[in-house]
Amino acid sequence: MSSSDTLHTALLEIAQRYPGPGGAVAILREGEIIARHSWGYASLERRIPFTPSSLFRICSITKQFTCAVMLDRYRDPEKLTPFVRQALPHLATHHPTIHHLAHNQSGLRDYWAVAMLHGAAIEGQFNEGDARRVMAGTRSLQFEPGTSYSYVNQNFRLLSNAMEAESGESFAALLKRHIFTPARMHTALLAPETRALPDGTTGYEGTTESGFRPAVNRIYWTGDAGMAASLDDMIAWERCIDATRNDPNSLYQRLSAPVTFRDGTPASYGFGLQRSRLAGYEVTGHGGALRGWRSHRLYCPEKRLSVVVLFNHMSAAQAAASDLFHHALGLTAPRSTQSNTAPTIAHDFNGVWLDKETGLSARIETVNASSLRLRYLMVPEDIPLHSATEAGNAGVQLERTAEGIVMTRPAENRRCLLVPHNTSPTPERRALVGQYRCDELDGSELTITEQGGLLYGGFNGLLGEGRMERLTNIGEDLWTFPCPRALDHTAPGDWTLKIERTQGSVQQVRVGCWLARNLVYERLSPRPSGDA
Repeated sequence: MSSSDTLHTALLEIAQRYPGPGGAVAILREGEIIARHSWGYASLERRIPFTPSSLFRICSITKQFTCAVMLDRYRDPEKLTPFVRQALPHLATHHPTIHHLAHNQSGLRDYWAVAMLHGAAIEGQFNEGDARRVMAGTRSLQFEPGTSYSYVNQNFRLLSNAMEAESGESFAALLKRHIFTPARMHTALLAPETRALPDGTTGYEGTTESGFRPAVNRIYWTGDAGMAASLDDMIAWERCIDATRNDPNSLYQRLSAPVTFRDGTPASYGFGLQRSRLAGYEVTGHGGALRGWRSHRLYCPEKRLSVVVLFNHMSAAQAAASDLFHHALGLTAPRSTQSNTAPTIAHDFNGVWLDKETGLSARIETVNASSLRLRYLMVPEDIPLHSATEAGNAGVQLERTAEGIVMTRPAENRRCLLVPHNTSPTPERRALVGQYRCDELDGSELTITEQGGLLYGGFNGLLGEGRMERLTNIGEDLWTFPCPRALDHTAPGDWTLKIERTQGSVQQVRVGCWLARNLVYERLSPRPSGDA
């Protein structure tokens, strides 16, 4: 079988392995297309086929284009600093620089996560005015700028808003002039309203078993995730990248230049691009996601190889891009080889732990003989167990010590101690019932109620009154509060609610998730009395 036949087979397998209404993929080597395929429907209801010219929401892939406009337009991007400061009027000290924003090192809390604490509806609208109000309410940071990494969407919205304010032009016009026209991305555009695309392409949620239905989106995006582009547009971008690969002043070379933290430690994220290794090679790229939309693009300079994957459904586009990258190199994509017969490693990792620095809970359980599952970030992470005291992979390392678990997260430039937490049930649960207020968030309130012996909680604030959710007790005065979906594709994970008492009396609740940590809600109402 020829290499072209092998690639054609691989493309057909992608459509089968990652099922959904439609998709489009491309592989380029040395700037030339070696594989390009689309399948299925851009709209099932309107019977519009998915083609390489179908518009697609590339979502967070937009971030690199926002930074590209900035680097093309400004010799010194810090010129935008006054405009960012105007958008954060209550942040008195430790303002992040423009580069901190572009590298996700700002220390800001993600505004889509914070919006849920302001009472945003799960299926609600989030418009430009809502975005500006949430950002303007920022009063503190969750870490000093430049010291760590946290994925914060409004970093890039602040950049696009600042460029609009400085230039007097719309961000759509800036994208077209600085990027789309020079790169020959003829149909790419800024499509900030996520309800629909001009050509009718639709995003879907569901499964083959349950069926697929149009995803509902009501968020308004700009520099954080607002672009729409076809596969052919993205092919044009990849060609532009490869054609300028030897020019140190080219946009992509500047976007993909090495980035460090304040202490000089190399950072894996910068200018809207993730730097990583795949099949042993250095690659740069990014993914995009919204309900009904998943995409991923990557470029390997050593092999001059590009891969683009666009799905109008929720299958894992990053995994598909990895599969195609391996196929293009003649390699077999890695698959899990965990054996059920592997020798069991005795360990003492299981349990509930607390990261006192962030206020986040960490739950660890055994998956199998040599693997652990860590619930700490947005989704559970499966981690290989190496010995009785060590577990880890490229993203996280755990070391069991006498004090607890030392957790190292290289991408975040963080090393912290997880201390064991008592898993005994919370005493006097009814003492938690009442109202709590967070001054940090313009008076956002948390209401905890008891219904039939179960505790429920709900947030309300400047965006409305959020729905009530059941609280789960995971330890003494330690609870989780689910967030089924934030305004983005991936929910920010469970909120950790750490109850703080003084002489047995509940005084405050410390609330946080990975995207928005260390928010203190002070008790307003008195402790309830009487029986339920």
